[in-house]
Amino acid sequence: MRFGLKTNPIKNFIFIGTVLAFVSSCKENTTTTYRSFLSPLTGLNVASGKEFDVKVQFGAEQKVDSVVYLIDTVKVLSKTDTSGIKLKTAGLKLGNHLLTAKIFGEGKSEDLTSNINVLAAQAPVEYGYKVIKSLPHDTSSYVEGLEYHDGFFYESAGDYGHSSLRKVDPASGKVLQKADLDKQYFGEGITVIGNKIIQLTYREKVGFVYDKATFKKLSDFSYTTGREGWGLAFDGQRVLNTDGSNTIFFLNKDTYQKTGSIDVFDDKGAIQNLNELEVIDGKIYANVYTTNNVLIINPETGAVEGRIDLSGLLPADYFKTEEEKANNVLNGIAYDKTTKGLFVAGKKWPHIFQIELVKK
Repeated sequence: MRFGLKTNPIKNFIFIGTVLAFVSSCKENTTTTYRSFLSPLTGLNVASGKEFDVKVQFGAEQKVDSVVYLIDTVKVLSKTDTSGIKLKTAGLKLGNHLLTAKIFGEGKSEDLTSNINVLAAQAPVEYGYKVIKSLPHDTSSYVEGLEYHDGFFYESAGDYGHSSLRKVDPASGKVLQKADLDKQYFGEGITVIGNKIIQLTYREKVGFVYDKATFKKLSDFSYTTGREGWGLAFDGQRVLNTDGSNTIFFLNKDTYQKTGSIDVFDDKGAIQNLNELEVIDGKIYANVYTTNNVLIINPETGAVEGRIDLSGLLPADYFKTEEEKANNVLNGIAYDKTTKGLFVAGKKWPHIFQIELVKK
C-alpha cells in the first residue's frame, strides 16, 4: 500500500505566502530605478570652452518638482522638468569641478553628484632647440635653482651636506661667491627680488633670505604652502613656487605666504612634477622633473601653451650608471632680459647651454 506524505495546511499557507511575497519583491525590485547621473560619468575630461551633456536618471517612484544644477557651489541652472541639459565650461578654472543636481519633490530634496576635469582647449605648440653657446659648469653642483642677473648666474645647489647658494661667472664657470647651508638642509629653488635672494629647502619647511651683494643671511621664514619646497621665480609682483605637483603657487613677495594658485593642464590632463621656474615675456617656463621637457604655461589659466623637448643636450652616455642617469637630470632655467638669452642646465652637468627655440 502506498502512503502519501502527510501535509500541514497551515505550513503550506505560510510557505506559499512567503514565495508569493518573494516573487512580488523581486518584481518590484526589477522596476525600481535608483537616481543617478547618466552623464557626465565621474572624471569626464572636457576641453575648456566646450559644453558637456548632463542627464540624470530620476526614477518613477517620486515626483520631481524642480532640479537645481550647481558647478562646485555655484548655481548655474534651475529646471522644472527632468529633460537633459548642456552646461558650459567657459569661465571655469582648469582642473576638477564638482557637479551637483539638487532634486526637489514631495517636500524633500536629494543631492546627486558627479565631476568633470576641465583641460586646456588646445594641444601645446611643440618646440625643439638650437644650441647657441655652451658655457662651463661646476659638475659638483646638483642644480636646484638657476637665475641670471647683472651678468652673473645665481645658482642653488642641493643635496644634504653639499647644498649652497652660488654666484657664478658665466664665461669661466668659476664660483665667485658661495654660502654653504648646514648639512641638515637640502637647498632648493631660488629667486632674486631686488637686493635679496630667496632660497627654499626641500623637506625642512624653511626658506632663507640673503643679501644679494654679500650673501649674508638676513632671515629665514616658515614654508608651509606646498607639500615640499621645489622651484621659485619672481614675476615682478609675486613669487611663483612649485612643490612637485601640478600646482603653481603664488606667494606674497614680502611675507612669502600663499596668495593664490593655478593648476597646470595640457589637452590630455594634469602635468605633475613641476619643478624649476622662470618667467619670460609674461609666460611661465617650468621644468618637468625627470623629463627633458620645459613647459610654457599661461599664468592666468594654467594651460600649457608650449612644450620644449630638450632631449640630446648631453650625450646619452655622459653619465655611466643607471643611478647617475636617473638623478642627474635636466633642471635649471635662466633668462637674460637684456639680450633675451635663454639658458638651461642640469644636475651635475658639465655645461650650461644657451639655446634658441625652434618650432617643430
